[in-house]
Amino acid sequence: MPYWLHILVIVLIVYVTISIALYYLQDYMLFKPEKLPKDFEFYYENQDIVEHNLETRDGATINGILFKPKTESKGIVLYLKGNSKSIKGWGKFAVDFTRHGYNVLMVDYRGFGKSTGRRSQKAIKRDLQEVYNKIKEHTTEGRIVLYGRSLGSGFAAKLASMNNPKMLILDAPYYSLTKVTARYAPFMPLSLLIKYPLPTYKWLKYVKCPIHIIHGTNDNLIPYKTSVKLSKVNPKLTKLHTVIGGGHKNLNNFESYHKMIHEILNSKPHSIDLSTTSIHVKHSSKPTKTKA
Repeated sequence: MPYWLHILVIVLIVYVTISIALYYLQDYMLFKPEKLPKDFEFYYENQDIVEHNLETRDGATINGILFKPKTESKGIVLYLKGNSKSIKGWGKFAVDFTRHGYNVLMVDYRGFGKSTGRRSQKAIKRDLQEVYNKIKEHTTEGRIVLYGRSLGSGFAAKLASMNNPKMLILDAPYYSLTKVTARYAPFMPLSLLIKYPLPTYKWLKYVKCPIHIIHGTNDNLIPYKTSVKLSKVNPKLTKLHTVIGGGHKNLNNFESYHKMIHEILNSKPHSIDLSTTSIHVKHSSKPTKTKA
């Protein structure tokens, strides 16, 4: 066997081996769950909470916590978290919405916290739709706010595309998970290998409610330009909110982030009479000639 052919065979074997490893190990690389015992008791200081369990069609259990505001409820935020830990730790962010008079429901994906069941993109989407349906049994869709954080942004976009919530808020979203992973493995056939493509951009096309995208300019995991690109998918309904200096995990440490949440949740949308603006003004460098 020629030397060059021998080298080519070795390279191909290594390439195929890495591809197989990526396919079977991606769940471990993508998800960083914290598992909790069934008898674990959630506790948050100065927060009124109720724990819920939803039994799914395939026998899994989706565990969640409902955080209640101290005032009369304006609606409910379905908060879809990131890819790590459990709602035990994520629960601290509920106060950012209960302070505005909203109930907050946080759920753990399959394999996280107390939630059980075999995880897949299809199963998680089905679980979240069942959760959404349960919420609709207690309130109208016009009172439901979908909030997706990082990994949860794709699932939130999918839910919004299939339903009619009050609004969709995406926090540090990705264009698609295939695009994110391609940054770290540019030479791998990820379109064929990845089990969780989560094409946020495709789902945003079908969203009919107001879309708010929040992103930090110093996000090193999912670049800010990703949200700029996403904001152009459904531009008439989308508003991009920029946290100057914000990273991927620290937006809640910025005062500007909390001002954005306040404005998003409390401002009423209004139309503008464009006929009274300069939108149709034509600019010309040459003066128009007048007839004598």
